[in-house]
Amino acid sequence: MSVFVVHEHHAKRLHFDLRIEMDGVLKSWAVPKGPSMNPADKRLAVLVDDHPLDYAGFEGKIPEGNYGAGDVFIWDKGTCVIKGGNITSGKLEVVFKGRKLNGMFVLTRMSGKDKDWLLIKKTDEFADRNFLIKTVKT
Repeated sequence: MSVFVVHEHHAKRLHFDLRIEMDGVLKSWAVPKGPSMNPADKRLAVLVDDHPLDYAGFEGKIPEGNYGAGDVFIWDKGTCVIKGGNITSGKLEVVFKGRKLNGMFVLTRMSGKDKDWLLIKKTDEFADRNFLIKTVKT
């Protein structure tokens, strides 16, 4: 079992950062529209630099002049299990157990792209076709 966190990041543009514990670091994807519990939503997830594990608990302000300057809030956190795939293969199947994200998701690299992935909720008992993302900071 691994940890995951979704940071709500109020940088130049609001986005969400999905971070999953793998190989001793937090593998990270910037998700511009945020994750969705609706299987019909295919969310762009851009693979970004790994973060240290202790960043899973970070909330605060990244000062102006620094990369990613802005407020960071924990939108969701919990545990997860990687059920299949890996970064190299370009496909991950992950079961999340969080406050907001639950059940099976797939992260799949877009064809011909290096950093662009899609985050897709699989249809299961946790799927919510009426899901609307709500930010921590309004």
